[in-house]
Amino acid sequence: MGAVKSKLAGCCPHRCICCIGGKFDSYDLKDLPRPPRLDNSNDVIDGTRQGVLAVQGIDFCIDTNGENHHTSKFNLMSRSVDRCLVVRRGQAFKLDILLNRPYDANRDAISFIFYVGDVEKRGPSDDTSAAVPLLEKGSETLGSWSAVYEGQVDAHLMVAITPGVDCIVAAWKVDIDTKLVSGGSLSYTHPQPVYILFNPWCLNDSVYMPGHSHREEYVQEDGGLMYRGVYNRIKPSPWNYAQYEKDILDCALYLVREVGKVKGRARSDPIRTVRALSAAVNVQDDNGVLFGNWGTELSDYNGGTHPLKWVGSLSILQKYYEKKKPVKYAQCWVYAGVLTTICRALGIPCRPVTGYDAAHDSQGSLTIDIIKDDEGNTLDEFTRDSVWNYHVWNEVWMERPDLGPEYGGWQAIDSTPQEMSEDMYRCGPSSLRAVREAELQRPYDVSYVFAQVNADKVLWKYSGEIQPLKLMARDTTSIGQNISTKAIGTMEREDITDLYKYPERTWEERETMEKALRKSESIFARYYLNDAFNDVIFDFELRDDIKIGQDFTVVLHMKNRSTIQQHQVQGVLRVDTVTYTGKTGESVKRKEFDLNLAPEAKELVTLLVTFDEYFKKLVDQASFNIACLATIADKKFDYFAQDDFRVRNPDIKIEINGKPTSRQEFQVTVKLENPLPIPLKNGKFYIQGPGLDKQLKIELNENVPPGEFATAHFKLTPPWGGRHQISAKFTSKEIQDIDGFRSFIVAPPAETNGISSAENNYETRQI
Repeated sequence: MGAVKSKLAGCCPHRCICCIGGKFDSYDLKDLPRPPRLDNSNDVIDGTRQGVLAVQGIDFCIDTNGENHHTSKFNLMSRSVDRCLVVRRGQAFKLDILLNRPYDANRDAISFIFYVGDVEKRGPSDDTSAAVPLLEKGSETLGSWSAVYEGQVDAHLMVAITPGVDCIVAAWKVDIDTKLVSGGSLSYTHPQPVYILFNPWCLNDSVYMPGHSHREEYVQEDGGLMYRGVYNRIKPSPWNYAQYEKDILDCALYLVREVGKVKGRARSDPIRTVRALSAAVNVQDDNGVLFGNWGTELSDYNGGTHPLKWVGSLSILQKYYEKKKPVKYAQCWVYAGVLTTICRALGIPCRPVTGYDAAHDSQGSLTIDIIKDDEGNTLDEFTRDSVWNYHVWNEVWMERPDLGPEYGGWQAIDSTPQEMSEDMYRCGPSSLRAVREAELQRPYDVSYVFAQVNADKVLWKYSGEIQPLKLMARDTTSIGQNISTKAIGTMEREDITDLYKYPERTWEERETMEKALRKSESIFARYYLNDAFNDVIFDFELRDDIKIGQDFTVVLHMKNRSTIQQHQVQGVLRVDTVTYTGKTGESVKRKEFDLNLAPEAKELVTLLVTFDEYFKKLVDQASFNIACLATIADKKFDYFAQDDFRVRNPDIKIEINGKPTSRQEFQVTVKLENPLPIPLKNGKFYIQGPGLDKQLKIELNENVPPGEFATAHFKLTPPWGGRHQISAKFTSKEIQDIDGFRSFIVAPPAETNGISSAENNYETRQI
């Protein structure tokens, strides 16, 4: 019998048990009538045995199963036609099967054949298929899958199917085979697949995550924050993960199967899955999702979208899935946002994580070696090591049976292509326990993650080819500061640095670092140390809150702590633009100084930087590197210090008109004040929010004068009640990297009159 399209799939025109009153489990099915014992007389006409049980259609009880499996929000479950069931493994889901007559346990046999739809060749013991006989309620189940009789009314048979807790995560097809005990059989093929995901709610699933609030945040939440900026000015940036939207789940499965090349049984293993995804999100080794670009000029991004213009993963993944070609362009937070979406769609708990002053240890030495010339310029040709102002990666939650139970929990993964791991640009999963304890040989890439958050930074001075490098400073504390992620249930930052390393300046941290250095296979050569000298001390002073468009002043304080000796101090104070990856751009301004410090004297060097001096030299995220290279001439002692500084961009204000209600349209206003002394030209807002199938782009018709507001209006229709987030970006010819977000509560239709103003503004905040 060929496939028969079920009139019941996705809706329930008949009054089946699972839908009367709205919940299958609200009825005690053991009290339902047992199937009648029908006679075994059958006639044979034209070789077809009459009386064989025939499946007329399947109602997948979308509402009930969606609620029980936390999958109701998936577009596949809620679209108007061809709805598909999305469930989680290791947990029963309900089927209401319409038959041509009542089922008789003494006369009929029913088997459910599940098979992964994208696998062509299957064997009887293949993990990509499962044959599940229908068992009486209370029967002992055999194997990892089960199908249990729950009851019936007339010709409606109620069945509870439980997928294996370690089954492959994929789109499964389902056949139902029926036969008479006395002979004769039929087969029914349902036209739509059943999507089976990882299950963080199931105790026996390897991604089980305890805590309702944790699962809600790291699996179900479809919007959130990532953190950028510099360590002393942390910038929250909104991101719309959109894991429930059209094509996203299909795209995630495609990436695992086709791009990540995860085959067969490996598709049930979250370790293999996330390791493959960390490579599949970048384009380096395959036809992955994102093409990276760290150019310093806007013209470098021609032919694609500047990373700062993305508001979320939706348009990226939809565009990729449609064309199967890499999307341009990405930097680390874009990679992390997309990887978060994919993991959450598949059911793997995931969160983006930001580390400030994050090290890129290209030589595996666990030291970051920075070489300077006499002017304080960095000599990149001598080492590929670098320190990024910040770096964003991901953590996923799972067991690690390959390492032992103590290494389960959060695992670091990274899809930004930096270094190769086993001949591919991928990183992780690295157990945070292994990172903290410097267990560098544990798989995967623990050594790289350890150096990223805990390397020592060593500053060297280069004075010529025949001169040895001179060690100017060894910084053991600045790498890996303020490791941050969004806090559970709020739009605030949570500091998780202690998950990665012991507190700085403690003996445990130094002991762990020395343990790691002993295990490292490569240590950068050291030449000799400076003589100890600490008579003269230096310190930077920076105003903490400078808005873009304003001038700012850098002040270098010097103090001679000697009570008897004068010192001559020569040097240069400089301000350079810098990318977030630590590469300096144009020099904005510099000032040389040569002065004598009398005993116990204090001196300062000031450097005023005006808007006109820095504006046209800004690169990507309006950050600067403040540096001082000084020499105590009489002692031949060299001093180098640097700090990061960022001018603050304005905020996008988001105003909601009225009290948002599910499936009802409401108006939103976005506003941005121009902080520059020049007009903003070609302004554009980019919006993602509830009910938007695609990213919304709003172009301004007029220039925005200094001090005036750029304003736009649009309408949203949220598809469901609960917490939602609006994320906004603004770009113009003159200013980039402007964010805004608002998190708010949408009332379901039945609660329209009961929602209060306070409830509506829950978790509302601007950047």
